[in-house]
Amino acid sequence: MNWVLIVLGALLTASGVVWTFQGLGVLPGSAMSGVTLWAIVGPIVAVVGIALLLWGVARRRRIRR
Repeated sequence: MNWVLIVLGALLTASGVVWTFQGLGVLPGSAMSGVTLWAIVGPIVAVVGIALLLWGVARRRRIRR
């Protein structure tokens, strides 16, 4: 279960970063490029991903002890 949280957190974090850059127009070539919605949604998704990632790592450390 812990590895699922870690992988899901990493994927959400990466997606959130990409969506943020696309929304800001840094990564052109997509329908999402330059759309403000993705510049707002991206960081939210990235923060949720980081939280899941940290939660998975913390649970993994707690089980090993």
